[in-house]
Amino acid sequence: MGAIERSGYVFEPEYSVINQDGAIHVYHKGEFIEEIKFSFDGEGPELDQIEKLIDEYCDTHEL
Repeated sequence: MGAIERSGYVFEPEYSVINQDGAIHVYHKGEFIEEIKFSFDGEGPELDQIEKLIDEYCDTHEL
């Protein structure tokens, strides 16, 4: 799963199948802004789950 760009921000997801958790690192103009933590079931997070977290972040921060 690669980086996702939205409104000038870059969202880089990473996750651990063993721990069943992950994080999306948020960057703007190359600068780290914050980390969005999440958990999932199975072999990895669904793309829909990642997209929803990014959408919620953008809506909350009015990006």
